[in-house]
Amino acid sequence: MTAGPGGARVLTMRQTNPPGTEDRAQRRYVLAGHPNEVGRIAPGLHIVATPIGNLGDITLRALATLAGADLIACEDTRVTRKLLDRYAIATPLTPYHDHNAAAARPKLLRRLAEGAAIALVSDAGTPLVSDPGYKLVHGAQEAGHVVTALPGASAVLTALTVAGLPTDQFLFAGFLPPKQAARRARIAELARIPATLVLFETGPRVAASLADLAAGLGDREAALCRELTKLHEEIRRGDLASLAQGCAAGEVRGEFVLVIAPPMAAERPSAGDTDSLLRWALSRVSLKDAVGEVAVATGLPRRELYQRALVLAKEENRGAPR
Repeated sequence: MTAGPGGARVLTMRQTNPPGTEDRAQRRYVLAGHPNEVGRIAPGLHIVATPIGNLGDITLRALATLAGADLIACEDTRVTRKLLDRYAIATPLTPYHDHNAAAARPKLLRRLAEGAAIALVSDAGTPLVSDPGYKLVHGAQEAGHVVTALPGASAVLTALTVAGLPTDQFLFAGFLPPKQAARRARIAELARIPATLVLFETGPRVAASLADLAAGLGDREAALCRELTKLHEEIRRGDLASLAQGCAAGEVRGEFVLVIAPPMAAERPSAGDTDSLLRWALSRVSLKDAVGEVAVATGLPRRELYQRALVLAKEENRGAPR
């Protein structure tokens, strides 16, 4: 209540924000010693890529988003705090990781429903790439909240660009299973993929994984990228067997990204050679068995060979010249 003209009492209403979205007194980041004031970002979930090692690899848009958010959901508050301290960002942090996601996700979705602006980060790199976050993004989208992605650092793409291997097609396969039997089974699946492979691995397991990869994929060229963008960054190149031997020879520490060349493409036989193989097979076995025999020998699709074998069989029946 306040006193109005003539002493009348007037009821005044104070402007309030939705619960959980109270405006902070200070939204800013400091870059090269210069404070940069920012406004509150739009409500919704903002997926923010952060550096994979070198804290200088943050983007200006990421800094403005982290400073302008109401809350930052992160894997480890201690790790993210180092980044925020570097740029003097005061946004509150809340943990969101594999072990607490089931309990934390409904709370974050509730904050979004109240109009909060939440930034999601991982410990390093782009969230959701071998990191938690998929279910939160899915839940936010299902509830009709705006989800925005801010591109930035990625260990996968950094390793690809420095490996010196084909990049036109690649498969990111995450971490291999820790147990050898499951790991070898997974490698057998990956062996059939005609693309460059990108894997994550840890220091204690990298030698064993490389040995199994060499056994399952043969002498493919690879690049072993250690501690990318950090002080002790190291790139080793060679075939899988030599990389495995190098890692087995001594203690290996750090985080690794392994980039493996695709399998060598088998040279496609000429049409004349294929016809010769089919005719020879048809002279000895049934059409079905002939197709199967030539498919194994050439790697050509059975459907394609079957259609060609039908043509050749008709020609043979009519006595057409060859």
